[in-house]
Amino acid sequence: MGKNQVRKLREERLMSKAELARTAGISPLTLTRIERGIGCRMDTKRKIILALGLKLSEKNNVFTDD
Repeated sequence: MGKNQVRKLREERLMSKAELARTAGISPLTLTRIERGIGCRMDTKRKIILALGLKLSEKNNVFTDD
């Protein structure tokens, strides 16, 4: 299980899980799994980082398991 800051960052932006999933182009179920620490593909990480309004260079602020 990896650690990540997805839920914290999403809540700081006052985004619902559904809103972030829609913006990132992933399913809400996938987002739930990621927020629980289950790993995901690099492409999915990239979509989430961009959907949070961050730069790809800030990925270590979101996903700390890499």
